Amino acid sequence: MNILVINAGSSSLKYQLIDMNGEQAIAKGNVERIGIDPDFPTHAEAFEKVMKDIGDVKIHAVGHRTVHGGEIFSKTVKIDDEVIGKIEDLKEFAPLHNPANALAMRACMKVLPADVPQAAIFDTAFHQTIPNFAYTYGLPYECYEKYGIRKYGFHGSSHRFVGANLAERTGHDIKKMKIVSCHLGNGSSITAIDAGKSIDTTMGFTPLDGVLMGTRCGSIDPSVVTYIQKKLNMTPAQADDYMNKKSGLLGIGGFSDNREISDAANKGDERAILATAILRYGIRKYIGAYAAAMGGLTDVIFTGGIGENALDIRRDICLDMEFLGIEFDTEINADPATRGTFAKLTKHGSKVEVWIVPTNEELMIARDTKVLFGL
Repeated sequence: MNILVINAGSSSLKYQLIDMNGEQAIAKGNVERIGIDPDFPTHAEAFEKVMKDIGDVKIHAVGHRTVHGGEIFSKTVKIDDEVIGKIEDLKEFAPLHNPANALAMRACMKVLPADVPQAAIFDTAFHQTIPNFAYTYGLPYECYEKYGIRKYGFHGSSHRFVGANLAERTGHDIKKMKIVSCHLGNGSSITAIDAGKSIDTTMGFTPLDGVLMGTRCGSIDPSVVTYIQKKLNMTPAQADDYMNKKSGLLGIGGFSDNREISDAANKGDERAILATAILRYGIRKYIGAYAAAMGGLTDVIFTGGIGENALDIRRDICLDMEFLGIEFDTEINADPATRGTFAKLTKHGSKVEVWIVPTNEELMIARDTKVLFGL
């Protein structure tokens, strides 16, 4: 049985075709420059290209990564015109993503036979278990009631996958686990997973909140926003661009890529050293905060491009945390063989265990699609 996983952006369409019998990708690719390249004026032409690449392999269902479900969608749903309309209605919350997600869904419905079911899997859905005292901001309550302003959280499929995968591979009961999951990449978020459920996460109303990221500033004093608007004579849109695309590691250290920042820091660049220190400090701080929020800690997970590969970041975060029950094994962490693989990074007998758990959001989406349609 084959499930096609679609991850659509405003000008791109990534895909994986997964054989669910062995849960292996049998085809993958990316169509870029949609709306720019005359060959792909819309997502429909891009999807036709995907179908040509796949060939005659039968598709039994399609799962779409969908960024923002607001409070409307707390689980995976079957796609129809009404669902697509609601996803489009949420475009104010994710203007770069939800319209593109909706376009891709309509393109798939146009190209594929009507009997191929399609599902929407939401980045925000896993975080719908966060309690109201953790997701409500200290603004007048009408901001939540009228405009839906609250913490939503993102990277939900990734956090859910690695938490469940760790429990499965260790044989531990996830209902007894208190996990801090660190999804670290160009965009990063930390999530507290208590008994398999998200109870808090660092990204908030948008993916801008939380720890320092490649080009995003992370958490700042809200008054900074209005202050820089006045000082730099910026419109709200310009300030949004400034914080999302020109800040973070790039804004402080001059590079958005962690590898370039690390190289510059190792050569003594002071701003690069500062940028890496801010990143490490922020992650370390949230691990402690979420251990307090859960009333304990059993496991810390590192995942994502940085989490799975940047051994120096993992080391600097986890050293000298014996007070929290972490006895970190620097030798195992430094072994190049651990890069991108499932690995335990703590010493025998450590009360809290630290792990590398490679993420697989596409497989999580495919699994959700399979379950929804009973395939």
